[in-house]
Amino acid sequence: MFAGVSLALLLFASYAAGRAPSPLQRKLLPETFVVDDSAYSLNVSSCPGYTLSGLKETQTGLTANLVLAGPACNAFGHDIANLTIDVIYETLNRVHVKIYDTANEQFTIPESVVERPAPPTLSFQNSSDLVFNYESSPFAFWITRRSQPDATPLFDTRISSLPPTPIAPVVNSSDPSLALDGFPLVFEDQYLQIASALPLGANIYGLGEVVASSGFRRDIGTDGGVGTVQTLWARDVADPIDQNMYGSHPVYLEHRYDPTANTSQTHGVFILTSAGADILLATPPSSNVSLIEYRLLGGIFDFYFFSGPTPQTVIEQYGAVVGLPTWQPAWGFGFHLCRWGYYDINETRAQVTAMREANIPLEVQWNDIDLYHAYRDFTSDPVTYPGDEMRAFIQELAANNQHYIPILDAAVAHTVNSSDVYDPYTRGSELDVFIKNPDGSEYIGQVWPGYTVFADWFANNAQEWWTEAMRNWSDSGVEFSGIWLDMNEPSSFCEGSCGSSANLTNTSTPFLLPGTPGAEVTGYPECYNPTIFGPSGNITVNGTNTCNPGETVVKRGLGAGNESGVNLNDPPYAIHNGAGRLSVNTVATNATHAPGYVELDVHNMWGFMEEKATHLALQSLRPGKRPFIIARSTFPSTGRWSGHWLGDNFSQWRYMYYNIQGVLQFQIFQIPMVGADTCGFNDNTDEELCNRWMQLSAFVPFYRNHNTKGAISQEPYRWESVANASRTAISVRYSLLPYWYTLFANASIYGSPPVRALFYEFPTEPELFSVDRQFLVGRDILVTPVLTPNVSTVDGIFPGRGSVTWRDWYTHDVVNATVGANTTLDAPLGHINVHIRDGSALLLHAAPAYTIEETRQGPYSLLVSLASDGSAFGTAYVDDGESYPLGPNRTITFQVADGELNVASQGTYDIAQQLTQLIVLGTQQPTQVTVKGEGVQGWDYLPDQEKLVVQGLNLTLNEASVVAWK
Repeated sequence: MFAGVSLALLLFASYAAGRAPSPLQRKLLPETFVVDDSAYSLNVSSCPGYTLSGLKETQTGLTANLVLAGPACNAFGHDIANLTIDVIYETLNRVHVKIYDTANEQFTIPESVVERPAPPTLSFQNSSDLVFNYESSPFAFWITRRSQPDATPLFDTRISSLPPTPIAPVVNSSDPSLALDGFPLVFEDQYLQIASALPLGANIYGLGEVVASSGFRRDIGTDGGVGTVQTLWARDVADPIDQNMYGSHPVYLEHRYDPTANTSQTHGVFILTSAGADILLATPPSSNVSLIEYRLLGGIFDFYFFSGPTPQTVIEQYGAVVGLPTWQPAWGFGFHLCRWGYYDINETRAQVTAMREANIPLEVQWNDIDLYHAYRDFTSDPVTYPGDEMRAFIQELAANNQHYIPILDAAVAHTVNSSDVYDPYTRGSELDVFIKNPDGSEYIGQVWPGYTVFADWFANNAQEWWTEAMRNWSDSGVEFSGIWLDMNEPSSFCEGSCGSSANLTNTSTPFLLPGTPGAEVTGYPECYNPTIFGPSGNITVNGTNTCNPGETVVKRGLGAGNESGVNLNDPPYAIHNGAGRLSVNTVATNATHAPGYVELDVHNMWGFMEEKATHLALQSLRPGKRPFIIARSTFPSTGRWSGHWLGDNFSQWRYMYYNIQGVLQFQIFQIPMVGADTCGFNDNTDEELCNRWMQLSAFVPFYRNHNTKGAISQEPYRWESVANASRTAISVRYSLLPYWYTLFANASIYGSPPVRALFYEFPTEPELFSVDRQFLVGRDILVTPVLTPNVSTVDGIFPGRGSVTWRDWYTHDVVNATVGANTTLDAPLGHINVHIRDGSALLLHAAPAYTIEETRQGPYSLLVSLASDGSAFGTAYVDDGESYPLGPNRTITFQVADGELNVASQGTYDIAQQLTQLIVLGTQQPTQVTVKGEGVQGWDYLPDQEKLVVQGLNLTLNEASVVAWK
């Protein structure tokens, strides 16, 4: 949910973009804003680097000392003279390189927060896919593949491999802080820097969270691009383009293609850090290499390198470090509905009724902060959402196999006076669980309920307090099935501990809420003109098309970015935080946590730690059930505890397109349960955009329609065309539930990404490397959505260069695709193109119903799309859909060859529903069909689709079976 920032603060945002304020800025800025940078050179060109000594071989790698190689440069902090480097070959495909201060005084993420893999018990030093190479003076290292020692290194910090410096500012020529003064290894108390050469125009994916104007493939400064500044600083902001936002994920995969050999390899690089940071991707003018440079505001260098060699295996190897995704309940894959602006329980109940009357499946009803009493966490308004009525309503949902999820904001209201009764605050103070000011007093910010405090997840009693508050909330009538964590960057509407000496009775919000006088919601999708056609959002008004194509899309725009001896509030290097100062719209960087940590070091982990605490609380409150959490701010390891939605997007066509890159990013980040606010959150949607978006979101993991207060209603029944499109898309989604469920089981077991970029499956087809307007669900389902208004066709590429047969999901016709280029497909309003890859065997629900539970109780169907050699393969994972820890389960394997389907079944879960239908595409007309050797009569053959349909099978999936066609 959007949080405002005062204009006065934004006036000084440009200060953060430079290395030091100008004389004019020094006059304009309050005295406390100005950094005394006289002790620092603000230039790394004279930094001496380090010399390696004292090398020792270990059982699993090596360790050595790094000593400052000359006089300290003190560029943006104080140089640390003595470092240690540990190199550990942790597995055959992973090397861990850790460079840290020998005194261990720099902040390091505790293992109690992000659990690391167990130390290796075997030596992989001589067998690892990767090799660590180094030079002693000046120290530099590079990573190569053992199989290709002379090939371009995967990561290379040698000065000789990088472009000559100094280099004028990259990415933004008017920003002097983006100059490349030199590439020495810099390790200071407030600034760390390391750079690596990359192949010219490298294919880089990941690094986030970001809405990137360049698309899923990151802009590295070639092919007309300018490069990238990826800033890592969690920030409450409505989905900006090319700026830092809610989450911090310093991991990327790089895909390399050899056209001569027609081979490809992918590797990954991850730095485990919670420091505020800039990561630069750039290609200096006339350079024959590109580069990546890390600039951190503290901490250590803690690198993990993954050998791949495919995109999927890189993602899986990353998951082995940060943890694999949590198991999702089956009901989480249903359709979810929410709106900020349901004024009371009767209106919320009315939406549920309207959805059923329209026969649009609804699995989960949500509530935004309208639920709360005085916007306070863990409450429900006694007038509009009384506890007893909430309990009755939620139990009505449960009786219909539906679910309920409320919002839970990050900030907890501070009591107004001694007569103010609010147990979450009082109990939290008793247990000492709130973030503090440096003097030990409570840090008091400002959010929706007025002045607020923030949980300190490092405090000893934080988990006890959080679980107790959630239990009391549920007991009061809000009997939630899952939790929505919002505002958890964490967000604060003022700068600093603004409530420490304030009038706490002032609970007003320091800006107008959407929809109130003076803050009317007036925006619409790019081609809709409300001044002509009014607020209906309809496709036509009085027979006239409301779409006027030709609106321009705004491109890149970078934002501007008291402990003794350091500046916690304004580090000398100003990362490119889009809000300017690091304390704007969040907790101040000098706020303190137990056991003495400062916010500057742990800020990026706050949301992740809340997600972990919430997951553990749900385990306690709903024993035996899988926790379902959707959260905004994320960090490496979040996927172990939570899913994510893509934040406060806009009701615009370009944001529907950005939806796809967001989903693909979070597959890399091992947070696969992800999706956008369908039809858009901010501004008003319209009929056409909502129609197309409801279809698109049916093919991404998290499927929720949600919009802002004061905007026109966008529930899918509001327009008949949207209702029809939604019914069709949700029916396909629910049919595919066994496939989705199996993909997510593979994510939780192996780390495999459920949603994939096209090149993941076809890595030697360069025309796919930048494709992000299409995507694959698993390996077998290709989705080609319409992402522009006022069209009835869509262009899409069909991977495989003619070697793969793609069949239409709806008609089962073979696509006559152009080889290696776009094919134009019919796409009338209400239709999304979905295609099936050959060689696939998909277990489906034969009778998709209104809810997930009703659908799961129905029979199964098997859809087989044969490859050119007559083969196909598929698996399905089945369990009860909710047990946690896992209970009995079953894996079914479908293998087709030579006109015969072999079904193998393994596990202890008893599947009551039978396989009643088999569809085989791409087969010749048989003369006989047998099941377990017995001839059957209930089959048909459609020659136009080369389709065999066998009905009435009634096969159990708990044992082996054979179906043959001769």
